[in-house]
Amino acid sequence: MDKPAKNTICLWYDGDAEDAARFYARTFPDSSVGAVFRAPGDFPSGKKGDVLTVEFTVMGIPCLGLNGGPEFTHNEAFSFQVATVDQDETDRYWNAIVGNGGQESVCGWCKDKWGISWQITPIALTRAVTDPDTAAATRAFDAMMQMKKIDIAAIEAAHRG
Repeated sequence: MDKPAKNTICLWYDGDAEDAARFYARTFPDSSVGAVFRAPGDFPSGKKGDVLTVEFTVMGIPCLGLNGGPEFTHNEAFSFQVATVDQDETDRYWNAIVGNGGQESVCGWCKDKWGISWQITPIALTRAVTDPDTAAATRAFDAMMQMKKIDIAAIEAAHRG
């Protein structure tokens, strides 16, 4: 590590931080895997030589994957929010996450197979639910509340009334 980022998100994994980092790098633009550090000695959830940490970037955000073991798990209190420009991009990211052992949730949320939460949020949704026309925003919001993956055409139709 030549010059570490001033602020890095540290994500706890149960032995598969490198797999997660490689998936993110394949799936999202401006994402990559950096240094993979192996433990110089035994540690509570692993042995000398096991992958201890992985430096990676997800859509330009510096992250560190720590293979800390099963003690702590992810929850929805942390999520990556991905702003998408159209339905194709929304579908591509949603399907990559859910189709790779993840699970659907509601209102554009899903979890990857490692338990990290993702919000796949079309820009059209954000614009619709923040419209100063409160009636239009409410219609779009109510439509979103019925969805798992966001359907932009349905949001736009609801917004229009």
